[in-house]
Amino acid sequence: MAKNSAERRDKGRDEQPQFVEKLISVRRVTKVVKGGKTLRFSALVIVGDKKGQVGYGTGKAREVPEAVKKAVEKAKRDMVRIPLREGRTLHHDVSCAVGAGHVFIRSAPSGTGVIAGGSMRAIFEALGIQDVVAKSVGSSNDHNVVRATFGALEQVSSPRAIANRLGKKLGDIVNRRDGGFGKVLSKRAKADFDEEDQDVPGGKAGLQDDAETGEI
Repeated sequence: MAKNSAERRDKGRDEQPQFVEKLISVRRVTKVVKGGKTLRFSALVIVGDKKGQVGYGTGKAREVPEAVKKAVEKAKRDMVRIPLREGRTLHHDVSCAVGAGHVFIRSAPSGTGVIAGGSMRAIFEALGIQDVVAKSVGSSNDHNVVRATFGALEQVSSPRAIANRLGKKLGDIVNRRDGGFGKVLSKRAKADFDEEDQDVPGGKAGLQDDAETGEI
């Protein structure tokens, strides 16, 4: 009986997601009080599972390890899920401004890599993005850049979510994204349909007929 319980506990530990932790910045914070000054440390941490979930958190403590621990715990509590296209890039371009910081994030074709620097690169790596082009203008403050990047990522929507919200077919949304109306669907669009053809009326047969006639 005890052996079975131990096996279940070990199995539960193995099934827990593995998180990637990236320390962005550590700053000294001095507070003036009646008896003098108190010195503490503030840490900014990014946590992600490289599978579409990512979060950030800050923590303050008298010692750096304790501040980092608090930041990691807060980041894990506030994690958000971002829909990824083919598990490697974003579905569409986004931008966001927080304070004096402004970030632009663009989806990229396979093989592009992560073209970004600083805290934005850490966020993309923790999120699991493999192809993206990003630029930060204005303030270079890590806190502003991180908040602006998360604000932009939270704007990302998958074609299925947009179709459900607008009450349209998934094919209409994907067609418009990949080049507009009046054009044959690209190979990438067909790949998207291959994954979700069960929910589209006509399925693959409809796509093949349209590709042969050149009409959408």
